Amino acid sequence: MLRTEAGQTGSLFDLVLPEPLRDMPADLAAIDKLLRDDAMLAPFQVHWDEEVKAGLISSKRWGRPTIAMATYVRLMVLKHRYGWGYEVLLREVSDSLHLRRFCGIPLHERGPDESTVRKMTKRLGPEVVDGLIRSLIKKATSERRLRLRAMRCDSTVLEADIHYPTDINLVGDAVRTLVRVAGKAAAAVPGVTAKVRNRGRAIGKRLRALGRTLRRRTGEARSEVERLTTESARLLHDTIRESRQVLTQALLEVRTMCEQPTRTQVRAVVELAQFVARAELVAEQTRQRFAEEPIKDRMISMFDIHARPIRKGKLASPTQFGYVVQATELTSTTQRGARGLLLPPSIHIGNPPENELLPDTVAELDKLELSHRLRVAAFDGGFTLDATTAAMTETNAEVFIVGSKMNSGSRRHQRRLARYRVGCEGRISHLKREFGARRSRLKGAAGAHTWTSWTFLTYNLHTLASIPPRR
Repeated sequence: MLRTEAGQTGSLFDLVLPEPLRDMPADLAAIDKLLRDDAMLAPFQVHWDEEVKAGLISSKRWGRPTIAMATYVRLMVLKHRYGWGYEVLLREVSDSLHLRRFCGIPLHERGPDESTVRKMTKRLGPEVVDGLIRSLIKKATSERRLRLRAMRCDSTVLEADIHYPTDINLVGDAVRTLVRVAGKAAAAVPGVTAKVRNRGRAIGKRLRALGRTLRRRTGEARSEVERLTTESARLLHDTIRESRQVLTQALLEVRTMCEQPTRTQVRAVVELAQFVARAELVAEQTRQRFAEEPIKDRMISMFDIHARPIRKGKLASPTQFGYVVQATELTSTTQRGARGLLLPPSIHIGNPPENELLPDTVAELDKLELSHRLRVAAFDGGFTLDATTAAMTETNAEVFIVGSKMNSGSRRHQRRLARYRVGCEGRISHLKREFGARRSRLKGAAGAHTWTSWTFLTYNLHTLASIPPRR
């Protein structure tokens, strides 16, 4: 059952507290005032209605009540503002009078469990958070009368939460994962007699030998690395063959069961099938690697299958692993130090050109009915003139691309727009340092989108809270 408001949060215990403890800090009080609007919780209603239409739930008014969505949003804002994990977040909120009052948790009640918040984040996905960002921008333009007339846009890399991928590390991850998942499936489904031998020690021995080999400065190191990786790949092939036998028996047992298979059994079989397919892809990539064949759409993790290697030409980190995120900031002016609101992020798998992400950004402008209000849009040299102009045609905004000879206006005007465009670099750095936009702790493209959306929403709330309302 959907529950949006937390209900009565005050109690008799609040009366004995000194007045400074009953008042929230100024920044939290301003954010709390923004989130008290009923329109901010409308995306949750829409999400539950869609689940009812899809048949996932029978009704949003039946069943066990959820955590109050007003409390959930505030918890996630605190999480991304201070960089806390779920356990630390709930512990800090439980121990703080100010944070309890901000989240709407009474003093005499226990806060939600960390697993509740974590599972709710995965269940809601990025669409609800993007809806919250749109609701906040509409609130800023209507009630706060914030005139968003300028746009600056740039892309960055959101790192995936994985270790540095090498061929032998991927092989080792595949072997250990198949052993674990196959054992879980064999335990869940009765009648499965096939076993998967644990070759983790053999893989570990080769990993340590490879580490010693890389310290050599001779030409034999390369051939030794190839030999150790090839041996590990053979062990992976044997593990895949045995896992296939477990999967075949498990599928046969599930299909021939007299009673309906349980959810745990179905989940175990599906998980085994998924990881077997990923392990086969790792084995094929290893073969292509030493056969010097080109590898398209390389998978770099067994657990985050959508993360890709991305080269941005940076000296400190030539190759990054994750997702490309396009951040678009709307401001009132193009003056120095301008600060505005971020549109919902546009995320793509791989390393697409800048212009491929721009249509999604323009679509967000259309949803917010801001296209006709834009006066200028500034981009860096990675955007091509023809594609950018074509994507921005319906906005009627002046398109400025750094370094392009087709920019209009005086030199002073172009220098001002160039300085304004550089501010997007600082905004991205600010998001990575202060709001957790450097690395996504959620797996997959949907997880990365969800993580970035919460980051952008938290930044927008803090920005709008610092802007005094117009009279």
